[in-house]
Amino acid sequence: MKLYTLTPNEGSTKDRKRIGRGTGSGRGGTSTRGHKGAKSRSGYKRKIGFEGGQMPLQRRVPKFGFKSINRVEFKPVNLDTLQALSEQHNLTAIDMDALVSHGIASKNDKIKVLGGGELTAKLDVTAHKFSASATEAIEKQGGTVNKI
Repeated sequence: MKLYTLTPNEGSTKDRKRIGRGTGSGRGGTSTRGHKGAKSRSGYKRKIGFEGGQMPLQRRVPKFGFKSINRVEFKPVNLDTLQALSEQHNLTAIDMDALVSHGIASKNDKIKVLGGGELTAKLDVTAHKFSASATEAIEKQGGTVNKI
């Protein structure tokens, strides 16, 4: 067997449709475009979502929802996370630098301390926001709450 003897299987390939090669070809004249209208002319491009003049889906469906451009996203950190951090690394003060260096937050995050879990250590916590339950739990253990 030689490479030049290889051919595709019978029926696996088709010749492409040659358009606009005279009336004898069966595809001359209008070149399969029909008569008149935008689609028959060169340079025609249909808009995305065009449904032949019917009201397009993106205009039929009602719009809803609202996204505030002034929304501030906070990274939530629970009390049990602070407790674990203080036990593992013997910390008494937890601030942004401690949270970033131990991989809990990134340097651009805004931190909100939430009251989830138990806190048994006396901690001085510095963050952007605190929930009421978190503030109460930290101060109950004799710690302090500092807002940035």
